[in-house]
Amino acid sequence: MNVALVHDWLTGLRGGERVLEQLCLLYPDADIFTLVHAPGSAGPIIERHRITPSFLDRLPRKYYRNYLPLFPLAIESFDLAAYDLVISTSHAVAKGAKGPLHVSYIHTPMRYVWDQFDAYFGPGRAGFLTRTAARAVAPWLRNWDVRSTERVHGLIANSRFVADRIRRCWSREVDAVVHPPVDTARFAPSAEGPDAYALIVSALVPYKRVELAVSAFSRLKRPLWIAGDGPELGKLQAMAGPTVRFLGPVGHDELPGVYARAKFFVLPGEEDFGIAPVEAQAAGRPVLALGRGGALETVIENETGVFFPEPTVASLLDGIAAIDKLQTDPTRIRAHAERFDARRFGPEIQREIERIRLRKR
Repeated sequence: MNVALVHDWLTGLRGGERVLEQLCLLYPDADIFTLVHAPGSAGPIIERHRITPSFLDRLPRKYYRNYLPLFPLAIESFDLAAYDLVISTSHAVAKGAKGPLHVSYIHTPMRYVWDQFDAYFGPGRAGFLTRTAARAVAPWLRNWDVRSTERVHGLIANSRFVADRIRRCWSREVDAVVHPPVDTARFAPSAEGPDAYALIVSALVPYKRVELAVSAFSRLKRPLWIAGDGPELGKLQAMAGPTVRFLGPVGHDELPGVYARAKFFVLPGEEDFGIAPVEAQAAGRPVLALGRGGALETVIENETGVFFPEPTVASLLDGIAAIDKLQTDPTRIRAHAERFDARRFGPEIQREIERIRLRKR
């Protein structure tokens, strides 16, 4: 079977690319199509495939996020008519690709133009001209986002939360929910017990709400380590107190130890699913999470973590006080995380893809 894999962009190796990796293992001869490709950035499993970027790759790659209005045109430019099966992994526009049989794994409808527009383009997040341009193009992008779902023969959501968002934004039901793969085997509880620092592992982008944690831990003068990079880094560094430490991107081999030694993990924003909190639990560490989104599917309250109800500093401070009192069992926390292990992802998603293929016949 001739298979094409379509991904929004390949500029790093994060949660979305971990899903693509598993699809590459399932379909080792598949070709990959993407808006922008930074060679070598996506790891050997993905990079060994033939990768075709769109015309946007000929523009300055470091500014690719600014090309948002061109994304639909770029994803529609791929000629996929010769493929028997197109599988897209989409949090932006990949699901808009045209193919004779198209199954799309949805991380989220395009958050920039739906319920998180202000997180990206609100006052303080973008300049006046950028904000004005974004508001002008957003209605067209929302309309395209809905219309392009007509090209998809089957939708698989990465969480029940995303399935609900798809229902609200696109007025469409998903065919299945398959949680993303988490390589829990990489992680284990520390034999030495935790250190004093709380931990965030995240891309530093607006909707992650990392600034809430920076403010809260700076106010408490308690240690917070932040692993990750992104456009919000400078702003976060400027507001951080001396107890907040920015680690930058942490290497693959170092990260399990950083998780295992943390006192607890902090998830301050609303996640579609959230792989990092599952990784933290695989390392036996409890999670302090905003009580919304995918965290409600991955964290057991008062057992593997604690929820705080509102995305505010005051609410997060109350959550810190609550998790300080939580009595946890690292072995039990790890056992819960194993429910999301990568080994079950391949069989689950392949089963759902085959169901959609049989129905389409």
